[in-house]
Amino acid sequence: MKLYVARHGEIGLNAEDRVCGISNGELTERGKKQAERLAEELSGVVFDAVFSSPQKRALQTAQPAAAQCGLPVLQEPRLAEQNYGIYEGVPRDDEGFLKNKRQFAFRYPDGESMMQVAARVYPFLDELKAKYPSGTVLLVTHGGVFRVLNSYFEDMTNEEFFRFGAKNCEWKLYEY
Repeated sequence: MKLYVARHGEIGLNAEDRVCGISNGELTERGKKQAERLAEELSGVVFDAVFSSPQKRALQTAQPAAAQCGLPVLQEPRLAEQNYGIYEGVPRDDEGFLKNKRQFAFRYPDGESMMQVAARVYPFLDELKAKYPSGTVLLVTHGGVFRVLNSYFEDMTNEEFFRFGAKNCEWKLYEY
């Protein structure tokens, strides 16, 4: 199976360098251009399915790539971004946010832990592997979920996991 994973395009909170978890913002004009560019970059790939987080920014990013293959965007709640709780909307360099980000089993106050995100994402990946064993699938998701997806395929130290990031509309191919 070939699994393409992409992060959504830019929204206002990204442009302001703020934590963006469960916020449901729409793509900025720059984000829309990023989504079109992502579709162009993946234009030679024939997908068997396109899955997206149900959050607007991910759906809007997935639509151009899915349209060029004539596929619907399948909403997958397990691809939704981590709930960062009280840190939603704070600057990304907020000391409390960064401290909590290093604690994978720690639940953000009023939110969820990275371990909880992995508990929903890993089984979904197992299901994809079983359903599309020789297929090609696109997932459009978020930075925190992308980090978890990457850890499914690549061994990472805690520091590597903490530092892993994907820019808006950055994508990566995994094969398994």
